[in-house]
Amino acid sequence: MSNSSVMQTVHGEIDVQDFKRRRLLHVVLPLFIVSIIAFLDRVNIAYAGMTMKEDLAWLSPEVFGMGAGIFFVGYVLFEVPASLLAAKFNAMKWVARIMFSWGLVCVLMTSMSTVFEFYLYRFLLGLCEASLYPVIYSLLIPNWFLPRERAQAISLMLTSLLFSNIIGAPLAGVLLEQQLFGLHGWQTLFIVEAIPAIAFAFIFAFWMKEKPEEASWVTAAEKAYIKAELEKEEAEKQSVKKYTTWQALKDPKVLLLSLIYFLWVIGFWGFSFWMPQVLKNLSGWSPSLVGWAIVIPMTAALLIQVFCGYSSTKRNEKRWHVAITLFIGAIGLAATPHSPTPEISLLFICLSAVGVYGGMGVWWTMPTTFLSGAAAAGAMGLINSSGNMGGWVGPYMLGFINQHMGTFHVGYYVMGACMFLAGLLVLTLPKSMEQK
Repeated sequence: MSNSSVMQTVHGEIDVQDFKRRRLLHVVLPLFIVSIIAFLDRVNIAYAGMTMKEDLAWLSPEVFGMGAGIFFVGYVLFEVPASLLAAKFNAMKWVARIMFSWGLVCVLMTSMSTVFEFYLYRFLLGLCEASLYPVIYSLLIPNWFLPRERAQAISLMLTSLLFSNIIGAPLAGVLLEQQLFGLHGWQTLFIVEAIPAIAFAFIFAFWMKEKPEEASWVTAAEKAYIKAELEKEEAEKQSVKKYTTWQALKDPKVLLLSLIYFLWVIGFWGFSFWMPQVLKNLSGWSPSLVGWAIVIPMTAALLIQVFCGYSSTKRNEKRWHVAITLFIGAIGLAATPHSPTPEISLLFICLSAVGVYGGMGVWWTMPTTFLSGAAAAGAMGLINSSGNMGGWVGPYMLGFINQHMGTFHVGYYVMGACMFLAGLLVLTLPKSMEQK
């Protein structure tokens, strides 16, 4: 065993690298699975939209865009209070509860027959999922990982968004072309992807622990080590400024982060919810072929996201890692409408995917460089809520423009501009947010 991987604590000697590997297995892996399931259930509407309009006459582009985006209205309304409740009580039970709830709502989606029901179920789905990621970013990851480890841990966890698409896109394409038990393909899709949320809620509640002191697989020496390191981090933050929840919500850095994320998410969710239909229209491919083709840009984005997390940790730099990916995404979105062939359109979609996903893991380590505890949970909720308002703006904007102008081109230009502006604003963040 190398000396560099061993650390002496008041309770004895620990292998830091081995402890990190076990934390990845017992903390990041269950969160990774939860995130895959959550993303499957919120974006399956993007794939279902390729065939739903054949069975639901009222599903116009504008209605689809509104229904896809209204998810975030429910999300936003409950996100900050839910994050604070999770911080006050038990984050693990909270995550398990919301998983079970959103699984049930996904099943209800199969029964919708009116515009109102479509909007209602999407709203309820957002309400049920509210606070999931803020709780992960502000409570669970910081409880288990030290500041220098968090960019990598969060980046690994957030590869789940891309794995979800890599798994979900081909699965959705196949299910959409099936007629099982008298159900339409899109109904089968909703049911099949709801089952994991309901089942894993119980597994998650017993698998993961909220804090190291609650876990049987953590030794006494390891508990002492991480407790001492986290207390040192907290003391350093409080010596600079002690944030109450209300102060955190009003802090200029938090408000700037909220604006950046709002602009970013206009592109993120506009791209995510409409990309299958846009690719289908540009290529003329079948739903199953579109599903398999989407694996390519998602794999490219996955590789970049992992690289960004590793590179940010190694170089102790955050702003340029996030900004450069946003600039790449802006180019991809602006160029997509001008694709001369299906293959070129897939290339531009690769650039767009790299842009909307690549820097996300590094991004979510920024608020915890100066916030912790309930203040961090509330600020994360505000940032995510502000950003996710863009999750309503982006999809609805594309649907409205598509219906009234007969093309998605202008919508893609707007998304590209938002991504570019978000990248510029990231570079205005203070260097003090680089974790020492």
